[in-house]
Amino acid sequence: MSTSERSQSLTHLARIGFSRLAGAEAELIELEGLLGLERDALTGPASRAADPDAALAAVTRIARRDAVSVRALHADDSGWRALWALLGISAGFADFYLRHPGELAHLVGAGASVPSADELRDALLASVGAVDGFAADAGDSSWVALRVRYRQLLAAIAAYDLMSASPLDEVALVAARLADAAGAALEASLCVARTRISAGGSGAGLFPRDQVAGTRLAVIGMGKTGARELNYVSDVDVIFVAGADDPLIETVGESRIVDIATRLAVQTMRGIDGAEIEPPLWEVDANLRPEGKQGALVRTLESHLSYYDRWAKSWEFQALLKARPIAGDVELGEAYVRAVQPKIWTSAARENFVDSVQRMRERVTEHIPAAEVPYQLKLGPGGIRDIEFTVQLLQLVHGLTDDRIHQRGTLPALDALVEQGYIGRAEAATFSHDYRLLRLLEHRMQLKHLRRTHLMPSRPEDLRVLARASGIADSGEKVWQTWETVKREVRDIHVRLFYRPLLSAVASLPEEARSLSPAQAHDRLAAIGFTDPVGALRHIAALTSGLSRGATIQRHLMPVMISWFADGVDPDYGLLAFRRISERLGSTPWFLRMLRDSSGAAERLTRVLSSSRYVGELMEWIPESAAWLDDPDLLQPRSGVALQEEARAIQSRHVTIDDAMRAVRGLRRRELLRIAMSAILGTSTIEEMATALTTVTEVTIQATLRAVRREIVPPQDAALDFSVIAMGRFGGGELGFGSDADVMYVYRPNGVDAQRAHELSLQLVAGLRKHSEDHRVPLDLDAGLRPEGRNGPVARSLAAYGEYYRRWSLSWEAQALLRARGVAGSVKLIRAFTEMADQVRYPASVDPQGLREIKRIKARVENERLPQGADPARHLKLGPGSLSDVEWLVQLMQLEHAHRIAGMRTTSTMAALRAAQSAGVIADSSADRLAEAWRLASRLRSANTLLSGQTSDVLPTDRKKLDGIGRLLGYPPRSATQVEEDYLGTTRRARRVFERLFYG
Repeated sequence: MSTSERSQSLTHLARIGFSRLAGAEAELIELEGLLGLERDALTGPASRAADPDAALAAVTRIARRDAVSVRALHADDSGWRALWALLGISAGFADFYLRHPGELAHLVGAGASVPSADELRDALLASVGAVDGFAADAGDSSWVALRVRYRQLLAAIAAYDLMSASPLDEVALVAARLADAAGAALEASLCVARTRISAGGSGAGLFPRDQVAGTRLAVIGMGKTGARELNYVSDVDVIFVAGADDPLIETVGESRIVDIATRLAVQTMRGIDGAEIEPPLWEVDANLRPEGKQGALVRTLESHLSYYDRWAKSWEFQALLKARPIAGDVELGEAYVRAVQPKIWTSAARENFVDSVQRMRERVTEHIPAAEVPYQLKLGPGGIRDIEFTVQLLQLVHGLTDDRIHQRGTLPALDALVEQGYIGRAEAATFSHDYRLLRLLEHRMQLKHLRRTHLMPSRPEDLRVLARASGIADSGEKVWQTWETVKREVRDIHVRLFYRPLLSAVASLPEEARSLSPAQAHDRLAAIGFTDPVGALRHIAALTSGLSRGATIQRHLMPVMISWFADGVDPDYGLLAFRRISERLGSTPWFLRMLRDSSGAAERLTRVLSSSRYVGELMEWIPESAAWLDDPDLLQPRSGVALQEEARAIQSRHVTIDDAMRAVRGLRRRELLRIAMSAILGTSTIEEMATALTTVTEVTIQATLRAVRREIVPPQDAALDFSVIAMGRFGGGELGFGSDADVMYVYRPNGVDAQRAHELSLQLVAGLRKHSEDHRVPLDLDAGLRPEGRNGPVARSLAAYGEYYRRWSLSWEAQALLRARGVAGSVKLIRAFTEMADQVRYPASVDPQGLREIKRIKARVENERLPQGADPARHLKLGPGSLSDVEWLVQLMQLEHAHRIAGMRTTSTMAALRAAQSAGVIADSSADRLAEAWRLASRLRSANTLLSGQTSDVLPTDRKKLDGIGRLLGYPPRSATQVEEDYLGTTRRARRVFERLFYG
């Protein structure tokens, strides 16, 4: 061949789709020699092959082994085109024909039609010589013959699919035939199994042939197999049901029938997925049976029904939605399906249906490696499972009262839902198109290696092949763009199909114009987690009714917001709170604009409202706080300096103390709300939250003290010094939501008459208590840690404190001083009090008797202070291994070591613990266990308050509340048990450290 001719040849190859031109040229020369055919006759179908290079390479390899079979197929035009179509997309079929080149003869006439279900079954039964349910031979050769014939038939289905003018329109038919082929393969394998376990004849089994023949085994297809929407390569989910006629049961007993049926099931599965010379077809998965992997492989019909009646969970009934007899005893299989059908559709009325629906949603994205999410066709966002979930959920919600939508397949179910008016035709048509397109892409990718995969290719050359094979785009880049568009449509369409029709149920429309009746809307809301659907519909109506601009915007937003509320902890309260806030803000332009234009802000609003009654109740009073959700900076807790400046400005603007304190209370509520929203949305840590709560409390007390002092202390007594000393968690800067503010009050007369100074101080204390009261978010100034406790004077002079601690103080009172920190009032007095306290709380030497007394008191506290009937293990403050254990142990170490270790001279529990760890006072592992328990108990305590809006120190036993608390802490939905186990395990480990180090 001259240089010019070679150049023209390569150009022609490039024009018809080849990319490895030099290699293709060499292979064509070789193929011409092997087959004795002209090049043009060989490459005619190349331009329509997905990958001409791969097809040519495969044809050449097969021809090297059996040129006669290849040449014979070339004589049939459709067969030759089918070969190029198959080998151009599938290395798996290339390997198959290389192993069995004689099978090429079965491609003659391929592509014109797809084998029928009967043809598939007849062909596969013939491959094992089945007669009356028994194969001609029990040897491994029967299984090999079955697998070869199956792949021959699979090639016929694939040829029809690949050569179709519109493969998108053939997806449903192809998927149905693949399911039919799977059922036929199981039928043929069952015939081999019967022969293998039979004694005598060609079998070498343990059971008499007549008993095997009398044993009825039904194979129930589940999932995509049962729905007749199978992939090219997929697990085939099955359930096995055994039975026999009464005379045989009376003769041999039911247990022997089940034993025979179990051997049959095991051998049937082995024939499909066991290791043989010919590779396995696919995995037969029987794990959807009662009790899953732990349950019996085979049960009688009565045993199945007994399990479903007594033990089954909702998801097990929902899995039965697609159940269909596919092999074995058809009559028994149909009896099984008839018996379980009512249980499927009544599952929506079961108490835990909402939980199971949410689990269905989680399984959509469960266990997907993060790196695979962008490529996942099936399980990723906007993937195949999203569509199947939406359709199945609609069926389950409405199927209880409407048997016309009882369909196994996704596409038939969509048609039925449209026909009965549950979804609109336009949305259903888009959903149907997207589903078929995703399934088409999935089919093409699985054909490549005849292996199960749901990942889109990442390499440009693989995307180009996918584009040519699917026909949905003319380049790899456009295939990817099409897929991205479909994903967005699928994500949006769930809202359009499931939530938007809810609005019509509450609209002022004539009944015939509604897409959902109120009763149907009620069912949908109940299915997604609303416990009061009637109330929810009432709120939706109030928000969306009317012709105002606000109602119009709410109608556009409400469907997606309902879906977000449903994802929250308490959707009913979230929707109610949203309605109240919307009504408070009325037609405020910024609010409606934010909801419309900022999906992030709208979603965050639904999240905080459905997660926390604490937040919801405060937002009703401060609705303008919704604006913070559109600006991350506004969610950050404000500094103490900024709050002090605002508080002082408030007091300068108001003449009366009542007016000033009303404004200060408003400041405190607003900042508590800001901190709560930040905590729920995860924009602040537990340490940042505690610091912010402490700062807000300090500023409130400081502002209150300034206002009260101005009212109570006359100018002639202005020399009086008065200060508030923070104690406990307040002193440690470790407040949580719902924490009391432990305080002590100290004064110094500075020339004011001693009695007068004491009376004025008591008035200041009374004024602080009165004007700091807040019925909405209580601020309890608790002076119970003062000397002599509640029996001692509520305020003392600095000198009296010094004298008391020098002469009379008990060990626990010195211990309480470890967290004393001045927060309001005279700075000089605070400094003097701190110097006095340091001498008591950081002694140079510790009295052993005092330490023993602290340990005795701790033991008494554990026994006496727990609320009556409370489970000690669940008490977040006083329970074993909880806050008090960690704090008492750290304080004991401070009394013993803080005099010589400067880092331990701090009011913060965690700072003191880490200082002790750094100094070697406590081992790293012990310190870490204590810190973990303290942080977890602190977080749970705050989350408990945020969730319910009420203060509680007890970890709830109610699973819904526990789940809500877990969600606030970042656990996935339905983690109540995990939250409980984590807390009990963490505190158990901390308690062991405490007992070893505290009691010795």
